[in-house]
Amino acid sequence: MQVSDPPHKSAVKRWLQVGIPVAVGVLVVVLVWLAGPGMLGIRAKSPGAPVDAQVTKAVDCSVPGAAESVSFQLGGKPRQGTLDSCGHGKDEHLQVLVPDDAPADGVVSVTTPDTSAGAQDLRAPIALALLVFACFCGGMYAYLVIRGPGKLALLS
Repeated sequence: MQVSDPPHKSAVKRWLQVGIPVAVGVLVVVLVWLAGPGMLGIRAKSPGAPVDAQVTKAVDCSVPGAAESVSFQLGGKPRQGTLDSCGHGKDEHLQVLVPDDAPADGVVSVTTPDTSAGAQDLRAPIALALLVFACFCGGMYAYLVIRGPGKLALLS
């Protein structure tokens, strides 16, 4: 069984076959770009101030739910904090991130800052490039479906 060529289409129909998928793809990319990095699953760095700390109670990593105790200076006063981490040595110096809304007294829950501080985050441009590629692939598929059976346009 031989598939015959589709009937000749006007130039306007051919431009619409290409133009509509291209316009939808460009619209999707522009809307995602305007929505910002949150749309791509990338969240902003957690607010807080990095401070130098010293491990006062080290915890072995074999303990489930390990949390080490650290001491640090905040506002000129010595403070104590818990760090959801393990494997540091006692009296080891490290940098921790103290939240902006830390209580005035008591134990503060601190975290480790981003290990690549100052580095450019490439997740957003790569995610956007993958989105552009996905839109291109979807547009090509839509073009081939709209075009219908017959020879490929690129091979004719």
